[in-house]
Amino acid sequence: MNRQSQAAVLFLLGAALLHAGTTDLYLRYVKAGLRPLLLASGAILIVTALATAWYEHRRTKTKRERQEADADTHAHPEHTHPEPRVSWLLILPLLALILVAPPALGSYSATRTGTALQEPLAYPALPATDPLPLSVVDYAGRAVYDHGRTLTGREVRLTGFVALDHDGTPYLVRMALNCCAADAQPVKVGLTGDIPPVLQPDTWLTVTGVYTPRTTHDPVNNGPIPFIEVTTATPTPTPRDRYDESWNN
Repeated sequence: MNRQSQAAVLFLLGAALLHAGTTDLYLRYVKAGLRPLLLASGAILIVTALATAWYEHRRTKTKRERQEADADTHAHPEHTHPEPRVSWLLILPLLALILVAPPALGSYSATRTGTALQEPLAYPALPATDPLPLSVVDYAGRAVYDHGRTLTGREVRLTGFVALDHDGTPYLVRMALNCCAADAQPVKVGLTGDIPPVLQPDTWLTVTGVYTPRTTHDPVNNGPIPFIEVTTATPTPTPRDRYDESWNN
């Protein structure tokens, strides 16, 4: 693969990053906070590609002029060897990035990965909103490690997707991540109370309920899973960002 071809691949990769960063496609790969870095990387790759193409154009022009001069003086021209065609296989991952967007992780991954719940560093004061909107990660951390002290007497509202344990126990789940989808791990909240009789995995629900001291242990890694006593459960559209970025924040 010559420099012009390398420049073309760099340009396509930069364009793909810019396309992902200017649409919601990038949320399938990285957390929302990394969007500026993704756009900057795409712009740098495009500039690098253009600079490489310009440099190669100048080098080719100079080489051609030298060969013409050698021909006039009957000197032996330089011989070049073609690049192996197999090098073009390097473009396949790029085409996969452009043409095939991976689905966000869902119930299949959640039921095969242990809960990643970690003890929060602090428990900020909660607003007086009723019902109180909380992330699944925030609710689970307060319920397990603060023993529900900041949740008692409050009606809370959580949104997540449904996952069913091997024994049919329904969980409300959000995949929490530090950086990108590759390190995403589930945080689970068990559902009890007034829940729909039939729940389909990967269905997104908004549940309203109250804290309950009931907990269980994740069968995968024995991690703690708190419950919420559901009063209402309503199907909700899949959110724009399916991952929870409040983990470790």
